[in-house]
Amino acid sequence: MKISVLKETAAGEARVAATPDTVKFYVDGGHAVTVSKGAGVSAHYSDKAYKQAGATISANNGTCVKSADLVLSITGGNKALIAKMKKGAGLTGLLGPTDQPDFVKACAKAGVTAFALEYIVRISRAQAMDVLSSQSNLAGYRSVVEAAAIYGRAFPMMMTAAGTIAPAKVFVMGAGVAGLQAIATARRLGAVTTATDVRPAAKEQVASLGAKFIAVENEEFKEAETAAGYAKQMSKEYQKLQAKLMAKHIAKQDIVITTALIPGRPAPRLIDKAMVSSMKAGSVLVDLAVERGGNVVGAVPGKIIETANGVKIVGLLNWPSRMAADSSALFARNLRNFLPLVTAENGDYAPDWDDEIIQGCALTRDGKIVHERLK
Repeated sequence: MKISVLKETAAGEARVAATPDTVKFYVDGGHAVTVSKGAGVSAHYSDKAYKQAGATISANNGTCVKSADLVLSITGGNKALIAKMKKGAGLTGLLGPTDQPDFVKACAKAGVTAFALEYIVRISRAQAMDVLSSQSNLAGYRSVVEAAAIYGRAFPMMMTAAGTIAPAKVFVMGAGVAGLQAIATARRLGAVTTATDVRPAAKEQVASLGAKFIAVENEEFKEAETAAGYAKQMSKEYQKLQAKLMAKHIAKQDIVITTALIPGRPAPRLIDKAMVSSMKAGSVLVDLAVERGGNVVGAVPGKIIETANGVKIVGLLNWPSRMAADSSALFARNLRNFLPLVTAENGDYAPDWDDEIIQGCALTRDGKIVHERLK
């Protein structure tokens, strides 16, 4: 199989879909790998390292994908690049199909089989391929580290001859992969940590990390999780009760990190203007969902702003890319684990269309859009 690795061109994207280690793995497996020039530079992987791993360096993305059977990417490139791929080739990446329907149509038109890695089903066998989890884990960690730097005060309790410094109070809203890592990181740094989530299963997970769970635990709360493990959209009545409890709790916090996302929908609004106004000067709000509309009123994508009452709202984008070397390494390993599903016994490119993982993440096939969410 001929495998190509793109140099990402999206603004602010520093990751790369293959590392020298995974390239060596592919080459040792009998595959030919071509890497676009400079693809790994932003993640601290040099062209020389890729060459030493057995890859060929291509002058640019266009020439890189021309003869490829499978193209590995973070974001999928663009429609012009897709048009240069050969018919029947595969493309992997976080393709954002609901946000980029024209891109999906371009893949179908070009006869390219597009695999949206964010659609990989959440089953035990697919855990090692779950790019959303691997990237969210790092995003949760980084959000706390950034918040600590912006907060500008100590996280743990410190007892000195000059007096005692009280520990920071950190509240994490949403206990998915990013939220749980944020909780664990805040705890390691010595903060008094609390968390909330609408999924009942999250209560035990939060407690296992040493944090206190905060939520309105009524009957609706007990049924607030899908069979796939995602949070359901809650009723307006529940949202009002939860908002009242949250408002009271948020007013006492030093740092609040919001991570709430619902697949295929805008991010739910968790923190309103009144809640922001209730926080004391120097407090920090980190909105990890700002790319999907944001959980926090006033969050501005790509910026850190300060409100009239001295609260800093952090709307930085693409958190995994802020740790490009580690996030690329994990993403690349996810793809390495995905590769057998599109590889025949003789090493040729041949997706296993009977596999539920392939069925779940394939957007296009044979010139048609095949995913149920997009039909």
